[in-house]
Amino acid sequence: MNWSTMWQQLQLTPPSTLAEVLNAAYSQPHRYYHTLQHLQECLSLLTQLQHLATQPEQIALALYFHDAVYDVHANDNEAKSSAWATRLLREIGATSVLIARIETLIMATQHHAPSLASDTDSQLLVDIDLAILGREPTRFAEYEQQIRQEYHWVNTEQFKQGRGQVLRSFLERPTIYHTDYFRQHFEPQARENIQQSLH
Repeated sequence: MNWSTMWQQLQLTPPSTLAEVLNAAYSQPHRYYHTLQHLQECLSLLTQLQHLATQPEQIALALYFHDAVYDVHANDNEAKSSAWATRLLREIGATSVLIARIETLIMATQHHAPSLASDTDSQLLVDIDLAILGREPTRFAEYEQQIRQEYHWVNTEQFKQGRGQVLRSFLERPTIYHTDYFRQHFEPQARENIQQSLH
């Protein structure tokens, strides 16, 4: 789903500079994975899978904003990204229902709290965001390197310990993904990739 179609379906008109501002945010020099590459991969998947969504335009908007604020030293990036989206939507006259919905969707991308994805669209959004775990090994390896670059300031042992905890937390779940589609098409490769990384 492209930018203009999304806003048409939302029946809203964004500020003329918003696309440029978001592009700049995703292009910040401290980002290596949480970049336009990741955003475009997510949006491309949504385009392929929008038939699985109830409100694909809402998922698209949440994707545009889900990593709009990204500080590797912080643990409230989703909340700040959500706040940015909320302010923007309020300024352009979105309904309170839509604003609350986008906030819910963005906050669901806190992957340490999978229970936040409590409805079909939230689950699809989260699975799209985590699709990288189940990509082909070369892309997964690139992703791993990109994450390491984002945390270049952490020494090797601390990074291995912290990253290992994150990856093991996914393996310990009954399933990594929420939706049948991702369980079928991404789960086996994701578990293989993670096991290889931990090894």
